[in-house]
Amino acid sequence: MTPEIFVELFKESLWLVLIMVCAIIIPSLLVGLVVAIFQAATSINEQTLSFLPRLIITLLALMFFGHWMTQILMDFFYSMIERMPQVLY
Repeated sequence: MTPEIFVELFKESLWLVLIMVCAIIIPSLLVGLVVAIFQAATSINEQTLSFLPRLIITLLALMFFGHWMTQILMDFFYSMIERMPQVLY
């Protein structure tokens, strides 16, 4: 296994994790921002108010992007299986 192969695998793995995490976190971040702006505009200081909408959006994002994320992980796994001889020798 050459260092170039290892670096390429590591880079691809990190990119995959980054894309999948962003697909879940960005909608939650946007909803949290909207709720925070609403709280600031109405002077509501309840800390737990933003929790439920962010939780619901995170679950909806997981439901919406779940198939896509599973497909990406399967493709990555299959490419790792195909590259196994190259990595081992």
